[in-house]
Amino acid sequence: MSAALELVGVNKRYGEFDAVRELSFAVEPGCIFGFLGPNGAGKTTTLRMVLGLIPPSSGEIVVLGGRGDTPGIRDRIGFLPEERGLYRRMTPVEAVVFFAGLKGVPAATARKRGIALLEAQGLGEALHRPMKALSKGMAQKVQLICAIAHEPDLVILDEPFSGLDPVNQQGLEALIRGLADRGATVIFSTHVMAHAERLCRRVALMARGRKVFDGTVEAARAAVPLRMVLVGGVSLGEVHALAGVSGVEEAVDSHSGRRSLIATLAGRAEPQAALKAAFQQELDVSQFRVEAPTLHDAFIVLTGGAA
Repeated sequence: MSAALELVGVNKRYGEFDAVRELSFAVEPGCIFGFLGPNGAGKTTTLRMVLGLIPPSSGEIVVLGGRGDTPGIRDRIGFLPEERGLYRRMTPVEAVVFFAGLKGVPAATARKRGIALLEAQGLGEALHRPMKALSKGMAQKVQLICAIAHEPDLVILDEPFSGLDPVNQQGLEALIRGLADRGATVIFSTHVMAHAERLCRRVALMARGRKVFDGTVEAARAAVPLRMVLVGGVSLGEVHALAGVSGVEEAVDSHSGRRSLIATLAGRAEPQAALKAAFQQELDVSQFRVEAPTLHDAFIVLTGGAA
C-alpha cells in the first residue's frame, strides 16, 4: 500500500537559515499521525511545503500519489491553518457551502453535509448566526468543518486545539477519530503532547528543523527510563543505593506538604527489584508507585531537553 504522504530528504532554507533539514518520513493511509515539536521547530513550514504553498529547497514530497500543488490532488486535501479566518458576515452554513464549493462539491450536497456536521458538533442553534456573533471555540469548529466538508482523503490540521477549552478539545478529538474511522489520513501539528498521546498511532518529533524521532507512541515512550515514587522517611542516599537506580530527586506536594522521592531507573531496570531491595533493607517506605513515561517525557529525552 502506497503512503498517503511521503517526504524524502526535504530541506527548506531561507538565506543562511535552515528551517527544515533532511526531513524524511511516510504516513500510511487511514493513520492519525502527530507532527510534533515546540514553536519554531519547522512544523508549519513543512506543512506549507506539503500543501504546495511554498517549494522545498531540495528533496521530494509525494502527496496522495502526486504533488500538493496539483489541482486534482489539492481538491483531495483538507487544511486547517494555524491562522484562523472566516468571513464574519457569513453564517456557518454559508461558510461550509462556500468552502466546499471551492473543492467542487455541489451547493445542495455541501449544505446537507454542513448541517449534519455542525449539528453533530453542538452548533445546531448557531447554523444561521453570523460568524462575528460566535465564540472563538464555536468559530474554530466551523472552520474545521469547512476544511472537511468535501470529504478529503488527507486532512492536515495545524495547531487545531489552540485556544479551545477542555470540552471543545474533547469534541475536536472525537471528530478527528471519526475522520480516520471513515478512512481519511489525518496529520496534525501541535506542541501539546497530551493530544497526540491520546489520538496518534504514530508520531514524528521535530526540534530545530530536524526530525529526532519517527515511530509509534509506544516506541517513543520506551526511550524514557521508568521512574518510581517512594513516600516515607527513606533518605535520598538510601534510595540512590538501591539496585538499578541511576538518580533520585525530592518532591514536596504544594498542597499537603508531603515529601516523596522520585527515583529514575537505569536503562530498563525493573522497579520491583528496587522495591524488594528496599524492603530487605527495612527502609522506611510507606507508599510506592511506578510512573509510566508520557509522550512529553519522551520528547524531552529524545531532544536532549534542548527544545
